[in-house]
Amino acid sequence: MRRFRPTVVQIDLDAVRRNVGLLKPADAELMAVVKGDGYGHGEVPVARAALQAGATWLGVALVEEGLRLRAAGIDAPVLVLSEFPPGSEGEALAAGLTPSLYTDEGLAGLVAAGATRVHVKVDTGMHRVGLYPPEAAVGFVRRVLAAGLELEGLWTHFAKSEEDEGTTLGQLKLLREIADALAAEGIRPRLLHAANSAAVMLHAEAHLDLVRAGIAIYGIAPDPVLAGMLDLQPAMAWRSAVTMVKRLPAGEGISYGHRHRLERDANVATVPVGYADGYPRALSSKADVLIGGRRRRVSGAVTMDQILVDCGDDEVAPGDEVVLLGRQGDQAITADELAAHAGTITYEIVTSVGPRVPREYLGG
Repeated sequence: MRRFRPTVVQIDLDAVRRNVGLLKPADAELMAVVKGDGYGHGEVPVARAALQAGATWLGVALVEEGLRLRAAGIDAPVLVLSEFPPGSEGEALAAGLTPSLYTDEGLAGLVAAGATRVHVKVDTGMHRVGLYPPEAAVGFVRRVLAAGLELEGLWTHFAKSEEDEGTTLGQLKLLREIADALAAEGIRPRLLHAANSAAVMLHAEAHLDLVRAGIAIYGIAPDPVLAGMLDLQPAMAWRSAVTMVKRLPAGEGISYGHRHRLERDANVATVPVGYADGYPRALSSKADVLIGGRRRRVSGAVTMDQILVDCGDDEVAPGDEVVLLGRQGDQAITADELAAHAGTITYEIVTSVGPRVPREYLGG
């Protein structure tokens, strides 16, 4: 579709490739997690870039996401990180998607659909999905093998890997104990995996056979405390342009509710982006944007389609570039910064950028 509005997200695929190269351990495979439309970056272009950089697996949350990768011609191994929903097994297996498995109901559905291999997920403490209690894993795997399926992988997911070493290593110990108990019966899955982005960065002992890198491949630390630990390069930049400028007097209320009033005469710029695009309303009168290489405060309520920006006495004109997320000159607006203002996490900032904001890809 032809684009008229200047608001756009730019995705630097070279940054994705570089980040994958930094994250991939020398002695383990890397799964690039591209669920949530590649964390808002675009699942197909990111998947291709990650595979070019050395990823050997892709991870998705939904069967539908895996099917879109296949429709785009991507034939790399794809693990669906939750069990296939009932009724989806046939189509998912026909597309070559690899199932996660953790219930007897899921096992029955896969057997009926003709599955050949699975990754069994064990709940070692996240308590979202996975086989629980962990002590039931050996008996469950026996049933998987008795049904004629290959145990290709055994895995778990860390709950606090960015902040709690004790909990993380305790979960890893549980997974290793299960693997050891299986090995005692001659059962050795090819892939043992546990590490998410934070564990890739902090816990080499958790790298095992495969790491699952998500947010970090997009150049964002999984927690602000880890920022700068690796030289990750953010892949997303969100840009727009000024569409109108008005000189308004001190005391004038602006935007809905007039909850913000100007403290002095100011040039106020209108920028065509709003919460319908995923720019959080919680950023009202808190966040900065970049115009002319300088920080300018979003003033008044973020509306559905537009924001207002207080530019003081600086000369600003329609057509001037506005950076909502990313770098302009020597200044940068980060996802961590926006998340802090909005009272959320970086994951939500980048995954919330809506579909009406077109993506442009650099380094393709």
